[in-house]
This record gives sequence, C-alpha cells and structure tokens, in this order.
Amino acid sequence: MLPSITAQYLARYQRLGAGDPAAAFLPATGAQRRFLLFRSLDPAGRADIVPMFFAFPRGTVDPARLRAAADHLAARHPVLRSRPCVVRATPVLRPEPAGVPLDHVDVAPGESAEDALRRTLAGWDPQGPPLRLFLAHTADRAAGRATDHEGAAEEVLAVVLDHTACDGQSLARIVEELSDAYRDRRGAADVPPAEAADALARYKDAVLRQLDAEDRAASPRALAYWGERLRTAHERAPLPGTRPVSAGLPSGSAERRLASPAGGMPFPALLDACRAAATALYGTGPVPPLGYPWGGRPAGAAEVIGCFLNTVVFPADTRGGASPEVTATDWWDDLDRADTPFDEVVRAARAAGSAWSGRLDGLLTVDDARNRTPLRLGSATGREVHIGGRQVRAPFAVSATQGPELHLRMVWDRTVLADGAAEEAFAALCDALPAAALAR
Repeated sequence: MLPSITAQYLARYQRLGAGDPAAAFLPATGAQRRFLLFRSLDPAGRADIVPMFFAFPRGTVDPARLRAAADHLAARHPVLRSRPCVVRATPVLRPEPAGVPLDHVDVAPGESAEDALRRTLAGWDPQGPPLRLFLAHTADRAAGRATDHEGAAEEVLAVVLDHTACDGQSLARIVEELSDAYRDRRGAADVPPAEAADALARYKDAVLRQLDAEDRAASPRALAYWGERLRTAHERAPLPGTRPVSAGLPSGSAERRLASPAGGMPFPALLDACRAAATALYGTGPVPPLGYPWGGRPAGAAEVIGCFLNTVVFPADTRGGASPEVTATDWWDDLDRADTPFDEVVRAARAAGSAWSGRLDGLLTVDDARNRTPLRLGSATGREVHIGGRQVRAPFAVSATQGPELHLRMVWDRTVLADGAAEEAFAALCDALPAAALAR
C-alpha cells in the first residue's frame, strides 16, 4: 500500500530541515496545502482571503495605535506573520518579523467605502503578509450611501487574513486580542523573545499533531468508505467563466432572516436545504458534490490560531427519495471519517470509479454568532457589516449564521450561474427548512 499523501508530505518536510537547524520553515496542514494548490491552479493566482468589516464613527480609529496592536497580535501568533512558500516542491510557511500593513483606501467621488474596499480586495497581492488592515473613509458624504448609519458619518475598517492563516475558530480570538492590544497600547516589542519562541514551538507542535491525525484518518477503511460514498459523485456546474458578465459585480447574493429553533438549526437540516438548492440548479442526474468545513485542533494540541479545518464532501443526491432523516443518518456516518483529508477523499473516489475531478458544486458554512464579541477600539465599538459582490470560489456558497435568529445568505459566481436560477435555488433552500423556521 502506498503511503498516505500526508505521510509523503511529512517525509519531504522533514528532509528540508535535515542538517540545517537554521531552516525556520513551519509545516503546512492539509487545509493550508489545499488553499495553496487552489492558488497555483487559479489563472490569476488569487488567494483565498477571509475579510471582516467593521464600521466606526469617523475619526475614532487611531491608525498608528491600531497598527501597533496588529503587530502585537502577529508577534504573538506565528501564523499571522508567516508567508506561504514552496521550497523544493514542498509547501511550507516561512515566519517573518511582525509587520502588519494598514492601508488608507481612497474613495473616489460617488463611490462608497464598501465599493472602494471591494475594489481594493480584488487586487490582493498573494505574496504579501497574511494579516492586513484597510481603512476607508467616505469623501464628504459623497453620495449619502452605505457608510452613513442613521445619519452618522462612518469609516469602515477591513481586517483581512489569508485563509492559510486562519479558520472560523480563530476569528473571534483575533478580534478579541486585537481589541485588548489596542486598549492596552501594546505593540510587537511588548512580546518577550521567550514568549515568541514558545508560541512558535506550540504552533509547530499543533501542526505536527494535526498532520499525524490526518495520516491516521487516511486508513484503508476510511478510504473505502469515502470511495463508495462518492462513487456516483460528479460535479454538475459549468467551469468558472462559462457565462460572460459584461457589467456589475462578479457575484450575486440573496439573504433571508428566519426564526431560529431553540438551540439553533440542526446541521443536517441545513445540508438537506442545500440539496434542495442543488436540485433546483442542476436537476437530477449525477450526484453533485457539496462541501462544508469541519474540524478543530487535534487532541493534546495548544489552542493556537491557524487553519486546521478540513473540507468534508456531501454527495447531494438530487434524484429524489432522500429525506431529512436519511441525510442526518448519512451525516453522522460521515462525521466518523470527517478527518480524512480532502485530497485523500478525492483520490479514493476516483479509485472507486468516480469521474469527480475534485471541484465542488457548492459550499455550506455555519457560524455561531451567539458568543461573538465585537471589535472595540478604545471607547468605540465597531459595527460588523457585510460587503458582498466579491469573487467566490464555488458556483454557490451558503452561509448560515446562528444567533437569536437564523441569518441565511447565498452568494454565487455570476460567470457560472444566472441570477434568476440562483435566486430560485435560494428560495428552494429556504422552503426546504423545517416549517418552524419559516414563521418569520
């Protein structure tokens, strides 16, 4: 039997440092390697980024103090100051001194801060630092647009991370620690060398534990399970760029707020609703593969900031006959093998006879906002805002935010899907949820 993809990667990584103690490369998790692969295959070399946007009353953000706070954060967490690179065909992270840029974004006349930030992020340089800040000011209330909230002039701060540097579990901690460092006026120099060295060792240990878990999860039994589970899967959506978009934003969106059941909407119900959306978009036939992030830090590892998620594949059988109960049963069986790395799952499916290339026809992410802390910069509390219209990596992506209510948002690639078809699919998704959620 061939070694797992993870075992082969570990062997290459260990050879990098052999005989060279000064080689300060950090290993990459399976999720990080997948993002780097997507970047290398993208015609434009685009990176996957995770932006958070916060509106503040204009003039309340101290740029120098904010940048120092971000440098403090990067000095404490190695992944926030490590740039991905490939050394002798081996993807790794190279730690660098903390240096988080804060760019002031010029807003053109008649343009909103949201427009300007969207334009700026479209030009994200994948070779730059993994954590960056952007601050956009509206010029003289130019068009009275989205930067004004209830008549008050605002500026919008974007805290943006390369996806190789964070997963969903890291975001709340990044916001909390950035708030604390700003409040305490801390910078990179306030992190003692011994603390920085310990953080580096803890991060490396966590990644090595993650790689060990990924290697064990690629067992023959797990691979046989995924091979059979995905044997009939085949992506249905056209390739990106199939439909010309002559004007407007590269992606469309739709959203809806629904009453949330006590304890939140069960994940299998959301999966089943995504199946309904896939059926509306692709019809019946070969089973479209959908993906969702799952996972956490490996057992015994420190709770470090980083990217430890795995993308689990859900074959959304659109041929009829499936029920929420079947979806729930299948999902629980999938979770027993949810640590099997995505690249191993693709290889197992193809070995079982699937024609699936590894592309996904849709994505689902779920976020729990019930315990999320806002970004506080001194006496000002940021109001989190959403800026849509950015490029998306999948034909469609659904985000479900669990809070006092269920906030559903679907975005789609307009070069792949027509707006009308996507809007009908979103309506099918909402209609497929339990009736209790539709009372609002």
